[in-house]
Amino acid sequence: MNPSELLEFLVATPSVSKQEGLLAMQLANALRCDGFTVHQRGNNLWFEVGQGGPRLLVNSHLDTVPPCEGWDTDPHLPVWKEDRLYGLGANDAKGCVAAMITAAVALAKEPGACPGTAVFAFTAEEEIGGDGIATILDELGPLDAAIVGEPTGLKPCIAQRGMLILRCVAKGESAHVAHAALGDNAIHKAARDIAKLAAKRFEGHALLGVTSPQVTTIHGGLSRNQVPDAVEFFVDLRTTPNLDHEALARELAGELESEVHVHSGRYLPKATAADHPLARAAQAASGTSPVGSHTTSDWAFLGAIPAVKVGPGDTHRSHRPNEYLTRPELEAGCAFYGRMIRAYFAEAAKAVKPSEVSHAR
Repeated sequence: MNPSELLEFLVATPSVSKQEGLLAMQLANALRCDGFTVHQRGNNLWFEVGQGGPRLLVNSHLDTVPPCEGWDTDPHLPVWKEDRLYGLGANDAKGCVAAMITAAVALAKEPGACPGTAVFAFTAEEEIGGDGIATILDELGPLDAAIVGEPTGLKPCIAQRGMLILRCVAKGESAHVAHAALGDNAIHKAARDIAKLAAKRFEGHALLGVTSPQVTTIHGGLSRNQVPDAVEFFVDLRTTPNLDHEALARELAGELESEVHVHSGRYLPKATAADHPLARAAQAASGTSPVGSHTTSDWAFLGAIPAVKVGPGDTHRSHRPNEYLTRPELEAGCAFYGRMIRAYFAEAAKAVKPSEVSHAR
């Protein structure tokens, strides 16, 4: 299949998170027909091109969010309108998958194109942080660096925000509103804390800017004539690599009247040094300076492996009706991934001797 046909095939097979089974099976069969030795665990697929070290992970995800309201066409029916392919997942991130597979086929056909090993992995449940890349990382073998495919307009992102969710509980004492002085109004306590949070700013990051807490939900009160004795509210912090999740939680716990509990902190912020061979390769392949990304991705689960997030498409089209990818974007992505993989192996060879390559996990 050419890249356009491959993207059509990917979009035409629905793969909402936890429902990627059919697409994973069909894609694995297609890749085997192309001559790849495909491994599968759950709805996660991977194969290798080249041999020896260094070892570069090339990863994107098969799953999509559920279709939202507002589509002009069937979101699961790929439709070309001029040079745009409309369909759920076309932009996020099946365009990346199609471009990566096209690059893999080209590399496999060219002897010596991979003076190392490119490990291509197409994984599940990225949109919900479920049984995806983190569940197969140990099976992929040692990895020195990673490319994470997400729609970035082919601008290499060397920093990515994390996500820290806090559950805050303001506790008071109930009383009749007519005798409010006998109680302790938990809503008033929570309101003071929310005002503090609205004004709070943490140390900024050069590529990502500042982190400002956002209160997203609040629940409290039992009756209109009763002083509330408890209020629960959630705080979302999109963190930057210079901030530590545990330290942030401790700092806010020391400043707020409410109890502060970490609800979720596993989406860690990430950054790769601009002078790392991978970052240099991405810049050389794209011809653009590195940027930061405000969205999370599977990079959050790669541990200490240096990574760059980059791919065809536009992040602002993701999770919206009438999602699309253009044919020129797809073709540029195919060429870009091929260039970047080659550039990484060249940069890695210049940086260290093969015997000195350390395998991060």
